[in-house]
Amino acid sequence: MFRKILSVGGWTLVSRLTGFIRDVVLAAVMGVGPVADAFFVAFRIPNHFRAIFGEGAFNNAFLPAYAQVLETDGEQPARSFAGRITTLMLIVQIAILVAAFLGMPFVVRLLAPGFSDEPAKFELAVTLTRITFPYLLFITVVTIYSAILNAHDRFWAAAAAPILLNVAMIVALAAAFLLPDAGSAAAWGVTLSGALQLVMVWWDARRIGAAPRLERPRVDAPMRTFFKALGPAVIGSAGVQLAIFADTIIASFLPTGAVSSLYYADRLYQLPLGVIGIAAGTVLLPEMSRRIAAGDEAGAYAAQNRTVGLTLALAAPFLVAFMVMPELIMSALFQRGAFDAAAAARAGAVLAAYGLGLPAAVLIRSAVSSFYARSDTATPLIASLTAVGVNVVVKILLMRTYGVVGLALGTAIGVWVNLGLLFILAYRRGWTAPNRNLARTCLAIAAASLLLAAFAWFAPAPLGRWIALLPAWRSEILLALLGAAGALIYGGVLLAGLKVLGVRLARR
Repeated sequence: MFRKILSVGGWTLVSRLTGFIRDVVLAAVMGVGPVADAFFVAFRIPNHFRAIFGEGAFNNAFLPAYAQVLETDGEQPARSFAGRITTLMLIVQIAILVAAFLGMPFVVRLLAPGFSDEPAKFELAVTLTRITFPYLLFITVVTIYSAILNAHDRFWAAAAAPILLNVAMIVALAAAFLLPDAGSAAAWGVTLSGALQLVMVWWDARRIGAAPRLERPRVDAPMRTFFKALGPAVIGSAGVQLAIFADTIIASFLPTGAVSSLYYADRLYQLPLGVIGIAAGTVLLPEMSRRIAAGDEAGAYAAQNRTVGLTLALAAPFLVAFMVMPELIMSALFQRGAFDAAAAARAGAVLAAYGLGLPAAVLIRSAVSSFYARSDTATPLIASLTAVGVNVVVKILLMRTYGVVGLALGTAIGVWVNLGLLFILAYRRGWTAPNRNLARTCLAIAAASLLLAAFAWFAPAPLGRWIALLPAWRSEILLALLGAAGALIYGGVLLAGLKVLGVRLARR
């Protein structure tokens, strides 16, 4: 299982690294001005709908149902089930696409109402969102094929597909001189990438004979199981997205640059979420589903505990970095071209606020596996909606005092509420069973993190005096040195602590 997690995490890391290059290009070309704000709204809107109807809700409802059919009835019935679901989702997505094209000004006004006071920015956001919205159709089908591949223990294509988004956007930005503005170029790159991602996962599914064909939808036992899980999953995913909608809506009323600052900080915040949290959840869900279906509850708990320990161990250095040196990170990575020092400072403050919720955020996908593996999507829905309510209220209260940083603080508080509710509900039902090894792992991680934080706090000053003599790339070199030394310190202390406590994170 850990080899699969590292495989997914490795490809996701490549995706995040190419995404970083993409964001550096975006920052240098567009900065944090009105074109950037308009594009990031256009980029977020189809991604919000994708998260509601695609990756989040669909995957959590479809994968356990597909795995059950595959386990009990065989490959051909599973392929037929997938074909009927694919046909149905295509019909729904085409209807959404047509409605969105016709009502796009209303959609943008709903999700970025502050743009209405700036007609030029509003019109540009409408135009760019019309360009990016077909991405939703492509990526929904990509999600279906990815779930099928995951159920067959094939993870690389689904994890590598997002790399094509970054490559397509970089190429499109390089050709921006052929289009009215850089925002239009980036928007066309988004839509093109959706088609490329679909080709990649279809090819891998076809290689193993699991690619579904379009079939006329009909209701049978697997379809009923799927729809029973899908309804609460959609509402739950919509609840999470409402919190993100709130960010976009509120930020649109803040001064120009707020939407962009949220975007750049969120991109770094998403790095450990994608490489670690989502990768772990992607592998853990089919693993727990199979074990529970086979009656191996103890094996499911053991897999979950090992995954939680590994997730926390890999995420802790990101938490320390985001909390101790956020401005240095933003300055070294993005401060060039149109992205100035003031933009780096503001985005760094947002990143630190996001960091407060990082441990909870990376664990949520592992926590919900306790429920989704048993086809219970209603309980995560309750936890999610409760957390969203807290999230939105906190954002509104903090925005007046802390501005865009208050939005990130609301997100951090919301994810902790979500994780706390999931753990309490699962523990009461006996669906999760933290053991002594997990407690020892957390103790070793805490000790290593404290030493890393002390190093990150005190080391920049003496290193900075030496690096100040360099003619250029001072922030970049300082961050690289701190990162390399910090990795050695953290890794050494963690491994020593685990050995002393007699814990092994990975087992064959």
